[in-house]
Amino acid sequence: MNKKYERYINYIVNDIQPPYFINMRDNYGLRSGEYKLVLSKVYNQSVTIKGNWVYNTNGNRIYLETSDGSWYKYEYDQNNNFIYYENSDGEIIDNR
Repeated sequence: MNKKYERYINYIVNDIQPPYFINMRDNYGLRSGEYKLVLSKVYNQSVTIKGNWVYNTNGNRIYLETSDGSWYKYEYDQNNNFIYYENSDGEIIDNR
């Protein structure tokens, strides 16, 4: 990765807010093949993208975005237990 591109990706990672897919496409001009790179940096781990779902390294669903821009974020502890949920409507469940 060249330095200019790397700086741009790091800028996006530090700037981006949900809805991630829509923002990566519309606001940053990224191609879908670049989404994994950005989201892996956002989540500080390798991610897998299947459709509108993002999965962490343990196979847990950590993010969903619908075509209308609604989004849902999930977090898990080190033991793979669900600990946090947040969505675009402002609903939060915190089990920490």
